[in-house]
Amino acid sequence: MFIDEVILKVIAGKGGDGCTSFRREKYIPLGGPDGGNGGRGSNIIFEVSEGLKTLIDLRYQKLLKGKRGEHGKGSNRNGKNAPDIIVKVPPGTTITDNETGLIIADLTKNKEQAVIASGGRGGRGNKAFATHDNPAPEISEYGEPGEEREIKVELKLLADVGLVGMPSVGKSTFLSIISASKPKIAAYEFTTLNPNLGVVKTIDNRSFVVADLPGLIEGASLGAGLGDKFLKHIERTKVIAHIVDMSGYFGRNPIEDFEKINKELKEFNEQLIKKPMVVIANKMDIEGAKENLKAFKSKYKELKVFEMSAIKKEGIDKILIELANILDSIESTPIYDESKFESHVLYKFKKEQPFKISKDEDGTWVISGEQVEKLFKMTKFTTDDSIKRFANKLRKMGIDDKLYEMGAKEGDTVRILDYLFELRA
Repeated sequence: MFIDEVILKVIAGKGGDGCTSFRREKYIPLGGPDGGNGGRGSNIIFEVSEGLKTLIDLRYQKLLKGKRGEHGKGSNRNGKNAPDIIVKVPPGTTITDNETGLIIADLTKNKEQAVIASGGRGGRGNKAFATHDNPAPEISEYGEPGEEREIKVELKLLADVGLVGMPSVGKSTFLSIISASKPKIAAYEFTTLNPNLGVVKTIDNRSFVVADLPGLIEGASLGAGLGDKFLKHIERTKVIAHIVDMSGYFGRNPIEDFEKINKELKEFNEQLIKKPMVVIANKMDIEGAKENLKAFKSKYKELKVFEMSAIKKEGIDKILIELANILDSIESTPIYDESKFESHVLYKFKKEQPFKISKDEDGTWVISGEQVEKLFKMTKFTTDDSIKRFANKLRKMGIDDKLYEMGAKEGDTVRILDYLFELRA
């Protein structure tokens, strides 16, 4: 089964908890804090594997979850980092954050890796909180939560040449002749239901990869037929080979077919129509093809059109040489603009307030925000030291001042996540 798009949730591993411990040995009174730090949680890493051709392994995985880091221990023993989760994907896989729409990674080379969700750092043990003023703290942290995100994993085939054209114009027949690929071939429309790849070798020993994409129809870019599902695979190709049925065998007009396909390419992605294009006039062995070709050339005088009879294997070598020459003369260009990548977005220019405060109908003040919630989740509310540290952190962030500014009074109820507190001066 060919699967080229999957949406799933990834949750990196939580960091291990820090340890609260004190050194206790005979003849060594007041040995001091010796609680170790927790280990880092699992990163979720995607890695390219050349042997994969589809995303079928991810098809039924709605959730990928990392492992928690090991907890810290006494005697200054830090917890081990959790092993990373490695997810194998085919070359040509793009991973996008579903919430922001930004590209996290575009993986094209074998063994190339990208961290899609980062594991949380380990919580610090009480040894890390020792200061001159507080040499024996009872403070330690829970591990940091792992990064959570919903992602879209999309495969766009890696091919040098993309075959496009209306259904049954001879794309699959052409690919089966020029390569070892064996796509299904029959005399009816929509025979090809999945993209097919083939490695081609020319008579002068040059080679390149060709992708046969399922037949497009009018309206494909808007979802009609099979086209919108596979148009994206053309984006990575360097050259488009547009095959036209010059015989008009199915009652179609070659000129109209040519214009309809180009219109769909342009509406899907305007950059596609700017790619180098080779026009291949197929079925030239059928009666009426010569007359149609003459009319076609008359309308498109600027185009170089190659004649072919795929069924008789005529004119094929000349086409392959032309495709190889074009490929030799052009360089690969990225299919995505840098501004669409997450790594190129400068978040420092989108500096937001680290917290938000609202008021429920029952009078409860609600504090939210990634920074506040992370601090809350990592705080152990089991000792006075930890509670004081948490309160001081909120105060330094300006939350107390903001609450009073908004009309809060001492004794009011404050909620962070699902937990309630009483506001005190």
